Amino acid sequence: MLNVSAAKSSTSCFLQRKFHLNGMHKAGDVVLGGLFRAHYFPISPDRSFNSEPEQLTSYSEAQIMAFAIDEINRSPELLPNVTLGYSLYDNCLTLGVGFRGALALLSGQQEETVTDEKCLGSPPVIGLVGDSSSTHCMAISSVLGLYKVPIVSYFATCSCLSDRQKYPSFFRTIPSDSFQVRAIIQILKHFGWTWVGLLISDDDYGLYAARSFQSDLSTSREGCLAYLEVLTRKKDSAELKRIVDVMKKSTARVVIVFSDEVPILNLIEEVVRQKLTGLQWLASEAWSTAAVLQTPELMPYLGGTLGVAVRRGEIPGLRDFLLQTRPDLHYNNSNENNMVNQFWEFTFQCRFAPPPAGWVENRGTLCTGEEDLQSVDTKFLDISNLRSDYNIYKAVYALAYALDDMLQCQPGRGPFSKNGCATLQTLQPWQLVYYLEKVNFTTSFGDQVSFDENGDALPIYDIMNWSWHPDGRTEVVTVGDVKASVLNGEELRLDEDKIFWNFESKQPPRSVCSENCPPGTRTVRKKGEPECCFDCIPCSEGKISNSTNSLECFSCPEGFWSSPQRDQCVLKQTVFLSYEEPLGLCLTAASLLGTFICAVVLGILIYHRRTPIVKANNSEVSFQLLLSLKLCFLCSLLFIGRPRLWTCQLRHAAFGISFVLCVSCILVKTMVVLAVFKASKPGGGASLKWFGVSQQRGTVLVLTSVQAAICTVWLVLSSPMPHKNTQYHNNKIVYECAIGSAVGFSVLLGYIGLLAVISCLIAFFSRNLPDNFNEAKLITFSMLIFCAVWVAFVPAYISSPGKHADAVEVFAILASSFGILVSLFGPKCYIILLKPERNTKKALMGRNTKGTSEY
Repeated sequence: MLNVSAAKSSTSCFLQRKFHLNGMHKAGDVVLGGLFRAHYFPISPDRSFNSEPEQLTSYSEAQIMAFAIDEINRSPELLPNVTLGYSLYDNCLTLGVGFRGALALLSGQQEETVTDEKCLGSPPVIGLVGDSSSTHCMAISSVLGLYKVPIVSYFATCSCLSDRQKYPSFFRTIPSDSFQVRAIIQILKHFGWTWVGLLISDDDYGLYAARSFQSDLSTSREGCLAYLEVLTRKKDSAELKRIVDVMKKSTARVVIVFSDEVPILNLIEEVVRQKLTGLQWLASEAWSTAAVLQTPELMPYLGGTLGVAVRRGEIPGLRDFLLQTRPDLHYNNSNENNMVNQFWEFTFQCRFAPPPAGWVENRGTLCTGEEDLQSVDTKFLDISNLRSDYNIYKAVYALAYALDDMLQCQPGRGPFSKNGCATLQTLQPWQLVYYLEKVNFTTSFGDQVSFDENGDALPIYDIMNWSWHPDGRTEVVTVGDVKASVLNGEELRLDEDKIFWNFESKQPPRSVCSENCPPGTRTVRKKGEPECCFDCIPCSEGKISNSTNSLECFSCPEGFWSSPQRDQCVLKQTVFLSYEEPLGLCLTAASLLGTFICAVVLGILIYHRRTPIVKANNSEVSFQLLLSLKLCFLCSLLFIGRPRLWTCQLRHAAFGISFVLCVSCILVKTMVVLAVFKASKPGGGASLKWFGVSQQRGTVLVLTSVQAAICTVWLVLSSPMPHKNTQYHNNKIVYECAIGSAVGFSVLLGYIGLLAVISCLIAFFSRNLPDNFNEAKLITFSMLIFCAVWVAFVPAYISSPGKHADAVEVFAILASSFGILVSLFGPKCYIILLKPERNTKKALMGRNTKGTSEY
C-alpha cells in the first residue's frame, strides 16, 4: 500500500508521491471530499492507472454531491458567508484505488504546502462523503480515524462500523446491517417463516451480516437456519452446483441472501440450469433493486422476491442540474483524469482532442461539448428511484449543518478548551466530528437526519417486491416499510394486497421444519437437529398447554383437571351417589318399594290381627318389627344425594338404631318362642313371667338405647362430615361422608352383629321345636341371610371407592331388610291371603298336639 508523508522543513511540507486518479474538483472556503463508484474494473487495475475502465457504473453519484454543495452555496440560511467546495475521486469499486483517493484527500495533491514552523495548517478537506463499500470504509476509517477526520458513508452497512473504539469518526446515512437483519427477521416473523436458508457474500458485508443474523435469530427464537453457504465472486461451477444441490434438498422454502448482485448473478445462472423453482427469495438492500437480475430469463425463478431497500427519496431540481453538465474543453492535466470528460466520451461515444491521459484508444468522433444529454438513453438522468443517491444528499447536508452549527458558536461559550470555538481559519476535522454527533435536521423530502452514539442514522427501509406481469413486464413495487422510532421502537408495515407471490396458490409459502404444535401438546426437539425441528407430544393427564409450540405442559391448580384436549383446565367433576343416575334411581326405588311392602304387610296383619296366625306370633313385637324394617328401608335414602352435614351425621345413626331396633325385636321374638315352648312342658310355666309384654318392651328399649348411646358418643367426639376426596380419581372429586371415627363405625356395626349372632344362635338351637313352633326356623333363616349380607358387606365396603361405598352400604341395608321381611312375614301373608283354611287354631296346634300354642 502506498503511503503519503510530509517532509518537515522550516516553511514547507512536501508530497512524497502523487496518485493518478479520476476526479472532479471545485474550489471553496471549505472543501468536502468524496469517494464514488464511477467506474468498475472486473480485475484490479494496474498501479499506473493507464488502462481504460471497463464500465461506467454510477457517475451520477458524484454529480449529486456536486448538486447538494451547489444548493447549499445558493442557500441564504445555511452557511450564508461560506462557500463550499468539493474534491471528488473515483474508487473504481476497488479497495486499492479507493484507499489512494482517501489518502489524496487527506494530504492533498499539492507538491508543496507552505505552513508555519510547526508544519500546521488547514487540512485539504474537512470531511469526506463515502465510500460505498463496507470493506473500503473499514480500511479508510482506520486511517482517517487517527486524525479524527469525519467520514459519512452513504452505502456501507456493515454493523462492525458501529464500533466507536475502532472507527471514532465514522458516520453513515444508511442503516447498518444490524437493523437490516432485524428488519428481515420481522418479515420472517410476520409470515411465520421459521425454517430458512442463508446465503452470504465472501466479504465483510456478508460475513458480518451472517454473524448478526445468526445472533439475532437465536435471541429472538423466531426461526432456525436450514443451511448457511458462502458465495464467492469467482464463478466456480462445481461450488455453485453444490450450493444449489443443498438448496434443492433442503425443506426450507425461503432463502435469504446478503450479497451484492455479482455473486447472486452467478448463483442464479446455476439455479436456472437446474430449474430450481418454488423458492421465496429475501433480498438484502445490496441487490433488492438490482435491474441486472430482473430479466425475462430469471424472473420465473426470482419473481415474487421480497427485499429491504434503502429509503427512496426525492431531490427537487436535480434533473435540471444534471442537464447542465458540460465537459471541460480546456482540461489538460496529465496527472488526473477528468470524470466529467470521461462520462461525456462514454455517453456520446466520442473523444476529445487531445484525449485525456489514461485512455489507451481513441474514439473516432470528436466531442464538441454541445451534445444534448436528452438525446441519448442514459440512466444518468433517471432520478425516479433515488436510494443510495438520496443518502449522498443527506450526507452532504449533515456535514453542512454540522459546519454551520460550529461556525455559529459564540466565543466563550464553545465546547472546546477554555470554552473556545472553532473558526474558519483554524478549523480542524475533529471539531467537526463533535458537531456532527449532535446534528439534527429534516430534509425537504421530510426525512429526519440525526446520528446515534454509534454514528448510525435513524434507520428506515422500504420493503420491495418483484412483481412479474403476464406480459413479461417486471416491476419493483414498494409494499411497505420498516423503521425505528424513539417512541414506538421498530415497526413493520406491509400492504399484503400488493405483494406478488410467484406460486400457483398466489399465497405466501410455508417454510417450517416442523408444523406448529397445537395447544394441548409440547414440543420435544429432535435429536441432532435445530430447535425448530421438533415432535409434538400430548400433555399428560392433569397438565395443559394453552399456546402454540409450548415448551412445557403446566399442572392444573387444585380442584381443576385438564380437558380432553389438554388445552385448558376445567373444574373437576364432583361425583356422589345421585338420585338422577341409574344406580341411585334403582336403589331409591328399591327402598321405597321395601317401605311400601312393609306398610302393606303391616296393614294385612292389623286387619287380620284377631286371626290365630297373627295372635300366635306375638303381634305387638311383629308390628314393632315391621316399623323398624320401614325405618331401615327409609334410612337408606340418607345415603343417596349430595352429602350434607346433617345427612352425614344422621345416616349412620339412623342406620345403626333402626337395625338394632329390628334385630332386638327378632331377638325378643326368638326368646319368647323358646320360653313358650318350655312353658308348654310340665313345670315350665314359671319361665313365661320373665317374658311378659312389659319385659319384651323393656328389652327392646334397653338394647336400642345402647346403640343410641354409641351413636351419641360417636357424633360428639368425631362426627362424620362431608369431604371432597381427590384420592380415588385424578379427574374427579368424590363428594362423600367421612366417617370421622373408624372405631365408632366399627362399634356400631359390631353391636348390630352381636345382637344378630345371638338371635341366630338362639333361633338355631330352637330349630327342632315341633311344627307348631316353626317361627324359630323362619327366624334362623332370616338371621342367616342377615349375617351373610353384612359379612360380605365389610370387604366390599372397604374395597369400594367413593360413591360405590355408599351404594354397597345401601345395597346391604336393602338386602338384609328384604331378607328379614320376606323370611319372617312372607309365609304368614301367604297363609292369611292364599291359605285361609290353615289360619285356624286347630291347624296351628297340629293334629297330634294337645294344649294351646297361643302366646
